[in-house]
Amino acid sequence: MRQSDQPERATYATTVQRKSEREVTVSRTFEGPVRAVFDAWTRPELFKLWWAPKSMGAVLSGCEIDARTGGGYRITFGAGAESATFFGKYLEVTPPSRLVWTNEESADGPVTTVTFEDRGAQTLLVLSELHPAEPPAEAVEGMQVMMSEQFAQLDDLLASLPEPT
Repeated sequence: MRQSDQPERATYATTVQRKSEREVTVSRTFEGPVRAVFDAWTRPELFKLWWAPKSMGAVLSGCEIDARTGGGYRITFGAGAESATFFGKYLEVTPPSRLVWTNEESADGPVTTVTFEDRGAQTLLVLSELHPAEPPAEAVEGMQVMMSEQFAQLDDLLASLPEPT
């Protein structure tokens, strides 16, 4: 199919809301079946293609994901002295509808819950971060920019995947 013959993809807004002093949610609808969106979060070969915001120049140099209840993850950006590693444990993995994990790289890391709601050819994703204390306002504002870019990259990945059979 020629590019001009392809239907234009819908674009959806990424919404960030402070639900309480300690909880922040991010929601977004994706064009793609729930299984494909879930797999993009749980399969390292897919995750590393969209998670690092390209505008930041961040390179995902390490990506280990053991997506099962009791499993863990380890994500590294950069290399050597310039690297930053994020890691934690999966508290719940319910394919393809729910992930819950800890963020253990610092004492104030939140518990993150991601739900995936099947809407046929679309998926509603809601990410919730429950922090041990109120996160700074600038951190919440930064989520809007960063998550919007990451989710646009996830849109691109989903559009490039083969149609499910």
